[in-house]
Amino acid sequence: MPRINVLPQQIAELIAAGEVVERPASVVKELLENAIDAGATSITAEIRGGGIHYIRITDNGCGIEKDDVQKAFLPHATSKVKTAEDLDRVLTLGFRGEALSSIAAVSRVEVLTRTKEDDSGTAYAIAGGEELKNESAGCPLGTTIVVRDLFYNTPARMKFLKRDISEANAVADVVDRLALSHPEISFRFLREGKQTLLTPGDGKLMSAIYAVFGKTFADGLVEVHYTLDHVQIDGYICRPISARPSRTMQFFFLNGRWIKSRSMSAAMENAYKNAIMVGRFPSCVLNVSVPTHLVDVNVHPTKTEVRFSDDRKITSCLYYAVRSALQSDDEKKQVDLARLTQKPKPAAVQLQMVEDETDASEPIVSVPKGNLPQRRDDFWSKMPASDYRSVKKTQLSSPKADNPFLYKESDDLLASFDRRNELKAKAKADAPVSEKRQNEPAGDLPDVLMEKAKKPQVLPKNVQITEQPQPPKLRLIGEAFRTYIICEFDGKLCLIDKHAAHERVIFNRLKAQSGEKGKQVLLSPVTLLVSKAEYAAILENLDAFAACGFTLEDFGSDTVVVRECPMMIDPADVQDLVLEITENLMQSKSDVQSERIDRMIATTACKAAIKAGNRNDSAELLALAERVLYHEDVRFCPHGRPVVIEMSRYELEKQFGRIQ
Repeated sequence: MPRINVLPQQIAELIAAGEVVERPASVVKELLENAIDAGATSITAEIRGGGIHYIRITDNGCGIEKDDVQKAFLPHATSKVKTAEDLDRVLTLGFRGEALSSIAAVSRVEVLTRTKEDDSGTAYAIAGGEELKNESAGCPLGTTIVVRDLFYNTPARMKFLKRDISEANAVADVVDRLALSHPEISFRFLREGKQTLLTPGDGKLMSAIYAVFGKTFADGLVEVHYTLDHVQIDGYICRPISARPSRTMQFFFLNGRWIKSRSMSAAMENAYKNAIMVGRFPSCVLNVSVPTHLVDVNVHPTKTEVRFSDDRKITSCLYYAVRSALQSDDEKKQVDLARLTQKPKPAAVQLQMVEDETDASEPIVSVPKGNLPQRRDDFWSKMPASDYRSVKKTQLSSPKADNPFLYKESDDLLASFDRRNELKAKAKADAPVSEKRQNEPAGDLPDVLMEKAKKPQVLPKNVQITEQPQPPKLRLIGEAFRTYIICEFDGKLCLIDKHAAHERVIFNRLKAQSGEKGKQVLLSPVTLLVSKAEYAAILENLDAFAACGFTLEDFGSDTVVVRECPMMIDPADVQDLVLEITENLMQSKSDVQSERIDRMIATTACKAAIKAGNRNDSAELLALAERVLYHEDVRFCPHGRPVVIEMSRYELEKQFGRIQ
């Protein structure tokens, strides 16, 4: 039986740090929440090296007393909870007392703080849980915490961190969420020495949304304000036309705390039913205010998961809040045609060149209607080049001449073509003999040439001419439900899924082409505003996008510019396609590069292929059927669904009872 040992304090601190401090974003989250709880109205966050090498949080809050600075780094030391009853009415973001001790256990921390009552502040330093400095120092009101060399004493944890740009994006995501949840605080974020975020701190949620996401996202929002049974919901939701292909832009806050809640997301999506397309998701920034005794926030150390005493009550309130906001915004745009028709029409003005003898000071006078150029009946007529050369120049020089090649509105179309054919025959009859012989068929050749043509061809020894077997005949029967092509091929009845078949054809073509072939340069580059997670996924896979025919560039501030895309993609679909590919990349992070590229090409092919229900003429259906049935490489779509279903004549007659 193994003995039970009490862990040393150093090991216990490392275990606690593993629960709280996962990456630099966790450190920034805990320190910013402490600054908010301290009553700060202005907070500055700065990182370098993705937050792994340097993190600095500065606030103008209440500060820390000199005697409490050392206590703040002890495990389970907090000023926000004193009794067990306080856990039922937690109003602060932090309360567990684990953040500072966990951060100090795996990094080098420096603190500079001063309260309003003290004339001088305190400078404190701790590294790996060991105190290095505790002395008085001059400093402004508030607290500044600097964290350096995260995980310097735990290299195994360091190996699990991502690239600096990914870690920096995760930190920026934390800052954005806190800025949205507390619009009354001015947040400033510095990244590698450059300011990337500054919120006004005027208490208006729209101002914070505008600062975080920009004008395009803010213009597509609808305000929400709803109260039901002591549950209040405030914020903004997107209009149905601004729905996105993923849920990454859904932000839910509970009493000012960002949370993850599938039930809230499902309730909001139910409210959007029959308002947005399948596969599209609404975006929102909503704050839910509930009494503290109805929610338990002490579920997980990260405090992002909560439990409600009455979950149905919260989701019902959210559903009706969203429905009310959508109905209030559902106003059809009206066009006053009567007012538009009353606008004075501008007079027609003829532009004229000013000659030497013309007085340039004379005003340009509008031309009366009777002096406008007369319509020419032959203006829009078209003529082949061969026919044009055979027509006499005199006929073409005079617009009033009776040109047999010109089709007039009063003429019969068939009669016009007959006159054209007669003129062709006459031109051939008047042509020189040499031209006649070129146009004569093989049967009208001279006798000497005919005998030479009839003479059997002598082949070398061991050379035989073998006739290639004729391919099976294909007969197009029609289309069912505008989805399935029905045709007869090689004695079988074939049903072809036109979307799956076209998707596979495009997939094979994109796979055969390299990244530089089959690309089109967009006349107007597409600008995408994405979330921090999508932003990191795109920047990490720029090479994969290039292999699929996309050229993306980092535009800064969570914005990506698409400059080139595959030729088969409609430029109007580029935004949705890139976001859909990004969502797939975020879900399949463990795929190797080749599999990742195949998934991206499959998504591109699916977007570019014809859809079920589209109208296609017989020529298009026949061309697609020939591509499928005469080639063996089109049997399954990139997602594994069959393309063709065959039924032999024997099976068909057996179903009808013709064969027993």
